[in-house]
Amino acid sequence: MSQLFSLQGRVAVVTGASRGLGLDFARTLAEAGATVVCVARSTAALEAAVEGLRAAGGTAAAVTLDITDEAAIAAAVPDIIARHGRIDVLVNNAGIIYRAPVLDTATDDWRRVLDTDLTAPFLLARAVGRHMLARRYGRIVNIASVMGVVGRATVGGYVAAKHGLIGLTRTLAAELGPDVTVNCLSPGYIRTELNVALQQDRAFNTMLETRTASGRWGTPADLRGALLLLASDAGAYITGQSLVVDGGLTSILA
Repeated sequence: MSQLFSLQGRVAVVTGASRGLGLDFARTLAEAGATVVCVARSTAALEAAVEGLRAAGGTAAAVTLDITDEAAIAAAVPDIIARHGRIDVLVNNAGIIYRAPVLDTATDDWRRVLDTDLTAPFLLARAVGRHMLARRYGRIVNIASVMGVVGRATVGGYVAAKHGLIGLTRTLAAELGPDVTVNCLSPGYIRTELNVALQQDRAFNTMLETRTASGRWGTPADLRGALLLLASDAGAYITGQSLVVDGGLTSILA
């Protein structure tokens, strides 16, 4: 049974892999046997992350890339394929968040969030998806959020992008099947450096613990099993879905 979750011999690309969830995703895939191509904008942070993966026994490589740059993606994807032979798994993890009421959000800030959180996964899925279709195998995992199924004040661009990403995922699944699966992994509130301010907010913590069936914040480790399911042969009959891992947050009406 464990072989179903093995990624031995696979090549996986993970965006935003220099820190946070992206780095943990890269570590998880490497531990499952994949060669992991870590993508991020910061060369120094990226190289440090890759060194850490290698030191732990994983096989990893670094690619410095601005995922909002269409021309850069068009050049990077063929280069990755040439260096590693193929791309079997794409994890579109990189994302940003901007906090302000919608009525106070500047157009440039709105576009910046959508460019990173929605358009970039489209650009990468388009480029990598063509390769996967030609090879008749692939796993695309888009990292969405519970904000893709609910709304929340002051993060309108993020909510819109994550709703859009789930819709894009379903369309890609319809177009790339049967050989390529496309799914979303939609985390709830996970303890990462992206939300330190919320972790330090006593009122928010009380609300979260009350509204979450598991009674706590999630950790990166809570997402590893779901990621492996969607990235491996264990999830071969799962496509077009948004797998919500939120400790029961969205199942409870307070």
